[in-house]
Amino acid sequence: MATFHRKTGTFISLSNNNTSASRNNPTTEFNNGVIMSNEPLCDDVLFEVRINKKVNSWSGSIEIGVTTCDPSTFTFPSSATGFREGTWVMLGSSILKDGQSIVEEYGQDLDQLNEMDTVGILRTSSGSLHFYINGIDQGSAASNLPNKIYAVIDLYGKCSEVSLVRDNSQHGGSSPCGAGQLSNEMANMEIAEQESSVVMMMTSPLPSLPSNEHLVFHERIGSLIKLSNNRRTAERRRPLDEFNNGVIMTNRPISDDQLFEIRLDRLVDKWSGSIEVGLTTHNPGNLDFPATMTNIRSGTIMMSGCGILTNGKGTRREYGEYNLDELMEGDRIGMIRKSNGCLHYYINGVDQGVASTETPKTAWAVVDLYGMAVKVTILDCLRPQTQPESVRGQRANNIIRQFRDTIFADELEDEQQRDRLTFHSNCANHCALTNGHMTAFRPNPLEDFNFGIAMTNRCLRANETFRVRLDSTVDKWSGSLEIGVTEHPPQDFEFPCTMTNMRSGTWMLSGSGIMHNGNPLNEDFASESQQFQQPDKLSKLKVGDVIGVTRREDGTLHFSLNDRELAIEAGNVPENVYGVIDIYGQASQASIVNDVDVCRNSHHVSSEDELRFHRRHGRNACISNGGRTAIRPNARGEFNDAILMSNRPLKDNELFEVMIENMVDRWSGSIEAGLTTIKPEDIEFPSTMTDIDFQTWMLSGSAIMQDGFTIKNTYTCDLDKLSLNSRIGMVRSVEGNLHFYINGEDMGVACYNIPQNVYAVIDLYGQCAQVSITSGGHVHMAVADHLHHGSAAHEARPRPTTNESLTQTPDSTNHRFSQRCGVNIALKNNASSAERTKSFNHGLVFSADPLKSGEMFEVRVERLASQWSGSLAIGLTSMISDNTAVDHLPSSASANDFNDFTSRPSSKTIWMVCDCQVKKNAGIICENYAPSLQRLQVGNLVGVKRGVDNTMHIYLNGRDLGVAACDIPKNVFAVIDVYGMVEAITVTSSPLKDMVSQLLEYSTPSHVIRSTSTESLQGDDHDNDNDKREGDKDTSVKSFIFHESHGKNIKLFNAGLTAQRMASYNEAIVFSNRHLQSNSVFQVKIDRLNENWSSSLMIGVVECCLVDVDQLPISAIDVTKKVCCILQADSVYYSGVKVKDYFGANMDTLAVGDVVGVSLDEDRQLHVYINGCDKGVAAKDVPPHCFAIIDLYGQCDQVTILTDEALSMPKTDSSFNSCEVSSKVECSDYREKVDSEDGMKEKMYESPLNDISRESSKCDYQSACERFKSLLGLPEAYFDSTHNRCYCEACYKLRGDELYYKRGDPLKDYAIPIGWCRFALRSSL
Repeated sequence: MATFHRKTGTFISLSNNNTSASRNNPTTEFNNGVIMSNEPLCDDVLFEVRINKKVNSWSGSIEIGVTTCDPSTFTFPSSATGFREGTWVMLGSSILKDGQSIVEEYGQDLDQLNEMDTVGILRTSSGSLHFYINGIDQGSAASNLPNKIYAVIDLYGKCSEVSLVRDNSQHGGSSPCGAGQLSNEMANMEIAEQESSVVMMMTSPLPSLPSNEHLVFHERIGSLIKLSNNRRTAERRRPLDEFNNGVIMTNRPISDDQLFEIRLDRLVDKWSGSIEVGLTTHNPGNLDFPATMTNIRSGTIMMSGCGILTNGKGTRREYGEYNLDELMEGDRIGMIRKSNGCLHYYINGVDQGVASTETPKTAWAVVDLYGMAVKVTILDCLRPQTQPESVRGQRANNIIRQFRDTIFADELEDEQQRDRLTFHSNCANHCALTNGHMTAFRPNPLEDFNFGIAMTNRCLRANETFRVRLDSTVDKWSGSLEIGVTEHPPQDFEFPCTMTNMRSGTWMLSGSGIMHNGNPLNEDFASESQQFQQPDKLSKLKVGDVIGVTRREDGTLHFSLNDRELAIEAGNVPENVYGVIDIYGQASQASIVNDVDVCRNSHHVSSEDELRFHRRHGRNACISNGGRTAIRPNARGEFNDAILMSNRPLKDNELFEVMIENMVDRWSGSIEAGLTTIKPEDIEFPSTMTDIDFQTWMLSGSAIMQDGFTIKNTYTCDLDKLSLNSRIGMVRSVEGNLHFYINGEDMGVACYNIPQNVYAVIDLYGQCAQVSITSGGHVHMAVADHLHHGSAAHEARPRPTTNESLTQTPDSTNHRFSQRCGVNIALKNNASSAERTKSFNHGLVFSADPLKSGEMFEVRVERLASQWSGSLAIGLTSMISDNTAVDHLPSSASANDFNDFTSRPSSKTIWMVCDCQVKKNAGIICENYAPSLQRLQVGNLVGVKRGVDNTMHIYLNGRDLGVAACDIPKNVFAVIDVYGMVEAITVTSSPLKDMVSQLLEYSTPSHVIRSTSTESLQGDDHDNDNDKREGDKDTSVKSFIFHESHGKNIKLFNAGLTAQRMASYNEAIVFSNRHLQSNSVFQVKIDRLNENWSSSLMIGVVECCLVDVDQLPISAIDVTKKVCCILQADSVYYSGVKVKDYFGANMDTLAVGDVVGVSLDEDRQLHVYINGCDKGVAAKDVPPHCFAIIDLYGQCDQVTILTDEALSMPKTDSSFNSCEVSSKVECSDYREKVDSEDGMKEKMYESPLNDISRESSKCDYQSACERFKSLLGLPEAYFDSTHNRCYCEACYKLRGDELYYKRGDPLKDYAIPIGWCRFALRSSL
């Protein structure tokens, strides 16, 4: 029998009678691992080794070949490529002779082999050298080899251990090796083969595949492909934007007579062309994937449309009876390579005939998700029975007796596995399975609401309960999880869109009743279930609820909710029924709950409530101990890609704590911890969690990072210094603050304004290799008490009294100043007030947290000191406020040391508005930006805002002074210089509500706004809402104001109650600040109409508030990505589609003073009110938690929300009279009327310039220009002062001027003279 020679490389150790070899210290040494055969190779006898172990520390892998060198007398080099004197070695996919390459591309790449793969060499009797990989001949590599050669193996790089494969077989004629020994070996091989065949026959009812590896898709895929369902399902990303780059291949070559079949799961009706299927000789591990597989010009056969393409060229124009471009969702496509080399395609099981007669022996199946084809799934298909009957002879029976115990033990284990109730692999098109077929889910729950049916793998036994737990939901659809039984077996079942559509052998619990074959069986289910105080509709199921169905021995069907029986719902149910669930509507994922889980839950806290690690995690992480322990197994070979998340969001004041149980000293850095609002199901795990740039807060070392940017560098603990058995925990307090705990000690506030429903995140990075959860699934009362009552070391808020509730809301939600500030600044009132205690400078203050997009930081001037000159300066900075020592801060924004400070290489950018100038790092970038800040008075409000378009805006008393600077980066802090006469300021602004901003439609389309997030905007007492009687209508909703996010042509004033369109005729959408309650009426009064336009106001409801201003459509009827019901003129639009004409009200006929409103009743029907009169139902089945939406379109350019106070106020506010006057500008007689469905075009003359209410005095720039004009000595009689106009940066923006207008005859573009001041001349003296 073949063995390794006892003489080996320096780091090799032999074992197992010299048949196994391993490299010592494989993670620190990569070479000196050469071994050779003990005897020369025999002709036509395969010398084969198996790779037992690999490490990931190095590049390169096993090398194998032959040499004429005798191992007894030869001095081994460090690697096999160092052999000379007649040596042939396979390195990667190249063949080397005496260290020189003779074949560049040969066979499969050795570097891509995995553990348990085999590689061998063989010298034929004709002197040719052949390499074998996993038993497959790679072809002739060299010829004319000497007769006496030894095998040489190099355990190089990743390969650290190999073993000889004992059952080496003869691949040719006679051999000079010992005939007796060979005869015995062949006899033993024959017996072993018979034994293997019989064991296979007894333990499996079907013949096995030729390969031990199950057919799945290869891990290397096209650039737009996403794999799921254990690599059995492939889907092309962005199918409406991209049509190619969707190539996928199998993980191994297909075998002769093996059927490879896929199901077409999803199509899109946008592109031409569709799926393409075929074979290729190109190894997916080496292939540079093309955009489409038909671009490959060698070794490829593809079926495209109704033709066959070979190497990219058409060889058969018409093939078979089907066209792949015409297949529908659910159709099946298969192919078989026959043993005679013929390739056959199968469409829905029908053989299409011979497609090619010369198919390569070694070929991978390939699928191209091209054009309309988006998603496919590999189906379980075995080749036909080819086992000869003679194997079951008498000799086989004798061998069975020898293996009786083994066979029966395997049978028992298989029987127990088959007895387990799981989901069957065949499920509906929009359903996928995971977690060992114990969990079913809809992969795209926000796009698809049906075709989510899954069935059990076997029939339910008598009195066996089929329990299913609802794991996750979405708020987009109506309806929810449905459960029942059916007589239809899942193997060949043609799944309908919903199970209630089945017309035979089916009983389903749906909504409030039982459906038998699609017809209601028991409509009294709701009343019967109420006696158990359970929800009366399945649509009200919440995450964690468990529903079950049981067929009793007497043929009755029982349903349960959370293990409490509801009622006897059906009788005469036959035996042999399968459990079935329909993951419909709001339900997006459900899991089977077995009896063990139920028993565990009855003795402990609910498994859903107990904190554990989520089953989804980074690729280098493993979870054990029931989800309580996380490990990075290859801790010395990999340092990242080991992110863990909690299985559910943390509750307020709930401690999530882990203990470090294992560390390695190989890497820098260590554990990282934090919070994120992203659900584990929605995240694509990066290598480290600090790479996430959305709604994530992490502690890395001693740095606090938000959305990938460092916001603090000097936190009170350093995670990189933690040792073994240290504990780290995190808590989101009821006030929304993030606290970290080290060994039970509070480290203080790390971040403020953390939203609710955040998941804990642990990153097993660097030195940290293993952690275990120590905290339970309940609110940590000691932590809650500590966070509310404070501690001596870390008190950051006023200490409440001991009898205060643990769940009370904080007394203030305003912004705060950072503790890092100028040396003359004293912070008061919980860091919400800043006072300069002496001198006139050293008064810089910063916001405690970076500003989000669209967030404003505003302060009120509290005290002035007239003895000083100069005044407050305000702006933004990318400098981390706590990263600069106090004594290193500049004395003021205008001092020389400020110039020196910003010129340092390590400094960040600072944008400041000082007086009326805008500065960037001490350099002036804009003169006369705004009225001078030196005119500030006590009580004035000054704010700075980072716009969603990356611009900086300054606000004075709530008025936007326009864009001060552009290209502002993310994570900038507000900076204020309390300088000169301004001595004290107080913060008046509040942070943006993260629960809304995280759910933006366009920045995170997978999220949907929930009622809990939107209600956080309203500030109402919910008890008041609950006390309202059903049917009462709240016609004076005092808490309604317009949302701060609106169209770009909108200006809000009057405390957010009034909205005015400042320019053009569109881009003027506004929303209510909170969603509509049932039977409450949202009403607005039309304040002003502009007769220069056609069409008018639109009103309705939208599923969620579209907060991203840049992505708002130009009109409300263009809202199509969310459910939006809009009344425009007398037509009703549903998500952009007209669904009703001649509604009872016409919006285009409304006059000034008319009141229009919308309301939702208990049945989610939309009512429209005009002047208090209900005009009827405009739409039905409106989603819950809708916001009111108003479009100030065309003629309507100002509305006010109707409240009780508004009814008693004058119709016209004197502060806005100038707007009324300025709107009455003479215009041309011609007007362009356009149909409302096509939109409206602006008229080809200058639109009226609406003057904004301004100070009675002229701006500083206009005053300076008038002084200059007076110096010219021109007579005043030449000028008409009534037409003077200033076009400085501040004035033209305040008026809302367009940059270009049409002027002249013929009309041509005219640019307004920005930076000039116009002095009009009289037309005649």
